[in-house]
Amino acid sequence: MLVKKYIFLFLVLTFSTSMINSQPLKYPVTKKTDQTDTYFGVTVADPYRWLENDRAPEVESWVAEQNKLTFDYLGKIPFRNQIKERIEKIYNYPRYSAPSKHGDIYLFSKNDGLQNQAVLYIQKGMNGTPEVLIDPNKLSEDGTVRLTSSALSKDQKYLAYSISRSGSDWQEFYVLDVATKTKLKDSLAWVKFSDASWKGDGFYYSRYDAPKVKDKSLSEKNEFHKVYFHKLGDNQSKDQLIYQDKNPLLFFSAGLTEDDRFLFLYGAGGGNGNSLYYKDLTKDQADFLPIVTTMDDQISPLDNIGDKLIVHTVKNAPNGKVVLIDTKKPEESNWVTLIPERDYPISEASTAGGKIIITYMKDVTNRTEVFDYNGKFENEISLPGLGTVSGFGGYKIDTDVFYAYTSYLCPTTIYAYNINSKKSSLFRKPEIDFKTEDYTTKQVFYKSKDGEKIPMFILMKKDIALDGTNPTLLYGYGGFNISLTPGFNPVTLAWLEQGGIYVVANLRGGNEYGEKWHQAGIKLNKQNVFDDCIAAAEYLINEKYTSRKRLAINGGSNGGLLVGAVVNQRPDLFRVAVPEVGVMDMLRYEKFTIGWNWASDYGSAADSIQFTNLYKYSPLHNIKAGVEYPAILATTADHDDRVVPAHSFKYMAALQDKYKGLSPTLIRIETKSGHGSSSTSKRIEVNADIFSFIFYNMDIVPKY
Repeated sequence: MLVKKYIFLFLVLTFSTSMINSQPLKYPVTKKTDQTDTYFGVTVADPYRWLENDRAPEVESWVAEQNKLTFDYLGKIPFRNQIKERIEKIYNYPRYSAPSKHGDIYLFSKNDGLQNQAVLYIQKGMNGTPEVLIDPNKLSEDGTVRLTSSALSKDQKYLAYSISRSGSDWQEFYVLDVATKTKLKDSLAWVKFSDASWKGDGFYYSRYDAPKVKDKSLSEKNEFHKVYFHKLGDNQSKDQLIYQDKNPLLFFSAGLTEDDRFLFLYGAGGGNGNSLYYKDLTKDQADFLPIVTTMDDQISPLDNIGDKLIVHTVKNAPNGKVVLIDTKKPEESNWVTLIPERDYPISEASTAGGKIIITYMKDVTNRTEVFDYNGKFENEISLPGLGTVSGFGGYKIDTDVFYAYTSYLCPTTIYAYNINSKKSSLFRKPEIDFKTEDYTTKQVFYKSKDGEKIPMFILMKKDIALDGTNPTLLYGYGGFNISLTPGFNPVTLAWLEQGGIYVVANLRGGNEYGEKWHQAGIKLNKQNVFDDCIAAAEYLINEKYTSRKRLAINGGSNGGLLVGAVVNQRPDLFRVAVPEVGVMDMLRYEKFTIGWNWASDYGSAADSIQFTNLYKYSPLHNIKAGVEYPAILATTADHDDRVVPAHSFKYMAALQDKYKGLSPTLIRIETKSGHGSSSTSKRIEVNADIFSFIFYNMDIVPKY
């Protein structure tokens, strides 16, 4: 009887799954207008321009109708709740950040497991008792207020910290008295893309003027980023303006050397890197003096030795190098190379205890080495395995620093490294409800369309059969110098344990092989990224990892653009596609918030040659009628002020209008969330819905 019961349940679930797409969904009718634009003699229709006004009543009505359809659809998936419960269970383990050390004070964050936000703790001494310093979970009832940054003053008396609400990039800065744990009256608004850098009784930070129309604060173009100094106790209106520029489309920030001698001004947004200016605060210097005036290359001071600067840069060294710059003669011709460029790139550089600590990336995994201030190699730090490390920064007097290690099958683990003994010791290791030893990570290299060798990681069960039937999820990004290095994600485990294969393709446009790899995937070379992704899908199918009927593609932000473009070009390769918070309108992306900053990677529709290139692959503009598209679930959020939701709104409106097949084309619009999920609970919910949608449209019933 028991056997019959389970056979019956399986048949019911299989039947309900296969029946879901037996007839086309009835989509809300989206109004079209006669809006057109002309680019260099080419007329481009934009009938859904009205959806860009995401706070308008008619757009809110459209959102409500779309969400009703989507959540009605998702609600019919019989195993949706089981997937969510399983993700919650796997997710429920303590997660720590690497501590930052300030004298005898240690700061670190911890999430007990399912807390919506990580809590900031303070403890005295390495073995002291941790105390809660800031618990952002108490700042809102729904857990959508997030702690975005924190900075301890040099005397350790005050903590400047920032929060964001509902996932927005806008920040609010406050100050905490560390001893009493009480919030002071200081309150700073309209801060964006900024940390606090302490100097004496105040700190430097960057912000914009208040939006002209507050209701458009999440979509209005951000212009004239300015640097201010805030003195403790003052009203924000009294803050001293340190720097503003005539060019409205740039970012600026300020930072100090450890000894407070040099104040740096960083400029970004005008290229692939940053400019660098400085003031010597021991002198009567009115203006910032230049070190690098262009924004073509990354340059970052690590420390100073008197009036000389130790600097990490990629200027004339695409893979990175460390140089010594004399502020008395800062011209590049006078730079002294301390650590020369190698065949593989630097992924992170820092200093601590009078040492330079360099983390390299070789075939998308990290190696870390220690050098003295003259650039002499001292030792390699023995890491737990081939994975990703971060941390190592500290002060000159420190003898111990901390770093975090992770891989696809190893949760983030914290280690303490002693500079004198040159040895690491385990500091904190999490325990999870999952047998990672039953799974394996494999790195393969495949050829793209032009013959370039592309690396790719494949996660799967050790005993899995490569018979072409495995549900496979391909993830990619490919842009903005961002490398997809191995990292643990508990959500992925819920996919793997159902016999799924999870794949990460290291597409061009990232920094996996340095600036040359990045340049090979931007602007007029952007098609390389799509070709790399298409070749990855073909490899997985040809090598029998999966088949077209069992292959899904996923990516977020620039990765959402990737999904949209690739699905338009090769819809035959995928059964399911999930573009998250994607950049879908390549002709108008510059019109919103900080979209103008992406022209360094994408190019601009204001240029005739770049317009032609953008128009050729723009996801919104290349949806075709009469094409059999995969099942598509686009996701966005109402407080995404990085890639505004209008991108996904217009894309989905066009897709629903042109596609007439059986595959669902749905959009999931989260509330009180932003470019990334604003809380743990929302993160779990959206991932549960994504997995449910994928399994459902692959006719697969997860086993629980």
